[in-house]
Amino acid sequence: MADETDRAQCAKPGGDTLFGKIIRGEIPTNFIFQDDRCVAFNDINPQAPVHFLVVPKKPIVQLSQAEEGDASLLGHLLLVAKKCAEENHLSDGYRVVINDGRDGGQSVYHLHIHVLGKRQMAWPPG
Repeated sequence: MADETDRAQCAKPGGDTLFGKIIRGEIPTNFIFQDDRCVAFNDINPQAPVHFLVVPKKPIVQLSQAEEGDASLLGHLLLVAKKCAEENHLSDGYRVVINDGRDGGQSVYHLHIHVLGKRQMAWPPG
């Protein structure tokens, strides 16, 4: 299986995505959070003891393509990330990551927020 960097170099925007299939229930997933605007679930390839994703139901391709009208949704995603972090007992801190585009390491072209915790994070990131 290719690593994330390799997948990001090959990934292209457009069409249906893995996250669209998860949101529609075509791929069974145990949601840790779900409302009318987004879902959250554990990453299938965790990079930390706690690693979950927060994904909007609206298919925004990438953060750099979000529009002014998406401001409320983007804020909601961060508040959901905070709520889920609290529920996962990440009181010592956590990292929030949004990959954007090829050089940003984006491998799925449906905006999503990674939340990673329960280990010390390095800086600068990879």
